[in-house]
Amino acid sequence: MSLIVQKYGGTSMGSVERIQNVARRVAKWHAAGHQVVVVPSAMSGETNRLLGLAREISPTPDLRELDMLAATGEQASSALLAIALMRQGVAARSYAGWQVPVRTDSAYTKARIRSIDDARVRADLDAGRVVIVTGFQGIDDEGNITTLGRGGSDTSAVAVAAAMGADECLIFTDVDGVYTTDPRVVPEARRMNVISFEEMLEMASLGSKVLQIRAVEFAGKYHVPLRVLSSLTDPLIPVEDEMHSGTLITFEEDQKMETAVVSGIAFSRDEAKITLRNVPDTPGVAYSILGPVAAANIDVDMILQNISLQGMTDFSFTVNRNDFARTLELLRNQIAPAVGAGEVVSDDKVAKVSIVGIGMRSHVGVASLMFRTLAEEGINIQMISTSEIKTSVLINDKYMELAVRALHKAFELDQESVQPEA
Repeated sequence: MSLIVQKYGGTSMGSVERIQNVARRVAKWHAAGHQVVVVPSAMSGETNRLLGLAREISPTPDLRELDMLAATGEQASSALLAIALMRQGVAARSYAGWQVPVRTDSAYTKARIRSIDDARVRADLDAGRVVIVTGFQGIDDEGNITTLGRGGSDTSAVAVAAAMGADECLIFTDVDGVYTTDPRVVPEARRMNVISFEEMLEMASLGSKVLQIRAVEFAGKYHVPLRVLSSLTDPLIPVEDEMHSGTLITFEEDQKMETAVVSGIAFSRDEAKITLRNVPDTPGVAYSILGPVAAANIDVDMILQNISLQGMTDFSFTVNRNDFARTLELLRNQIAPAVGAGEVVSDDKVAKVSIVGIGMRSHVGVASLMFRTLAEEGINIQMISTSEIKTSVLINDKYMELAVRALHKAFELDQESVQPEA
């Protein structure tokens, strides 16, 4: 008997019919002798609907109350799934995050999991029940409901799997695995059978929507076997076949094949660039700018500081577009006057495109091929950031899809074979 954690996204839970299909799939695994914990998302569009209602009432709703509101979406889908399972004769019980409990910090709308008490869940599993735990939410030390941020159900599922020592965590979504890039942009994109945690972490952080980055971090840290597969297939497909479908996310040393130079291309439209002009080029100025940004719980991505001219420099960085207005307000009203900077210049019409692959560690010329490909398409690069296994560029967002298609072709990602060196 294996302990399996299954997570279902909003599309998988998007209607009564789809919830019934999820119940059939879960019942199949339960009948095969596995203990099953299910972590569902809210029904597709429900969280946006709830948050939209809040913003109709107030443009800046209280974050604690937003979490109270948003958490109800997962609670509804969990109860509906439990009802569907019982209808099929499967003993089931649903729990909200606070009932488990899933304990978090108090960073409303972006909370982080601190611990999970699995005693209640294990007791139900031992009694032969399927247990359904709401994704996306938990409870802080003061008893307040918290949410983990968009995509937080992935994190909930992997955290539950880690806490309980699950044999595998299956992430069911509306795609059948992890692709070399988004097939909606590049129809020739290829599904990968295996990808390393490092590569998946970079892909998730760089804009791939298949998995939430914190879920991949959890899985890598606690060695949780993770598989991405489709919930839109026949729910009665044999368990043995389903266990070998989709994309397995594993450790680099577990991969037995020759590693491709570049495994995938990620992109993000959710970028905004901000530049402080004429910043005094003195020790500590970067901290004086980014320290207050971090204190406001705003994530910064790409950073560029220009060469000093007559003791002054320009300082640029990118943030998520959702944080764009708040960051601008902070810079103009607090940070720029404090550091003695000049004007604040912004651009929210940018996109980030990245190439990712653990093979980049041992191959030269990868970045040069990327830059040459973009140059041949007439695409100007505004910022660059790199790590051992990725290179990212910031470009005008109107060229994003062109860049992705060109790079996918240049690195021959539609081919099974290893790409040649540049």
